[in-house]
Amino acid sequence: MQLILYLMNNKKSIQKDERTRNWSFIVYPIEGNPPAPSNWREMLDEEHIQWIESPLHDKDLNPDGTPKKPHIHVIVLFEGNKSFEQIKEMTDKLNAPIPQKCVSVKGLVRYMAHLDNPDKVQYLTNDIIGHGGVDVLEYLKPSTSNRHSLINEMMQHVEDNNIIEFVDLLNYARIERFDDWFSLLCDNSAYIMEAMIKSRRYRANGNTKVIKVNSDTGEIQ
Repeated sequence: MQLILYLMNNKKSIQKDERTRNWSFIVYPIEGNPPAPSNWREMLDEEHIQWIESPLHDKDLNPDGTPKKPHIHVIVLFEGNKSFEQIKEMTDKLNAPIPQKCVSVKGLVRYMAHLDNPDKVQYLTNDIIGHGGVDVLEYLKPSTSNRHSLINEMMQHVEDNNIIEFVDLLNYARIERFDDWFSLLCDNSAYIMEAMIKSRRYRANGNTKVIKVNSDTGEIQ
């Protein structure tokens, strides 16, 4: 009797473990065997779900240096748990390999551009597409430590290039560092960078006026 109860409880545990809200899989739009249907995106949209599409990974290499088949990483997001069988039914229609649980949506979204893998080919975060109302930028926001590191990079750039006008930094970020510096400047780092640049400008003009920043509002006084 105890053995039966153990097997029943273990079965429930396994079934529970197989269900999760977020799943990932790979689509082979070009060289699959067979490739995904040409309307695979429309097929996913017709499910009325939220999902995220990576850039086409067409420059990835295998460990032996041979090129990988061009592929696209996909994350599907649900409001409730879905079983492996439910997701596989979906991926089978796309001729996709076996789906995998997505443990971290943020981590996989960053992997879509290889942001944390400098040894791999870097893809554009602008080419990561959210479907069904997904805000991809929310998953790409840097952590506090990463944000401070990027601010430090901007400050060093200001010093190295003798920047004394905020617009010069903003334009550089817009053109050269759109994926990280520019978004930071647009969101919450403009005040500190403008204060630094304004302070450098005053010092360059022989002005010793102290630049103060309101700690509550962040405004330069």
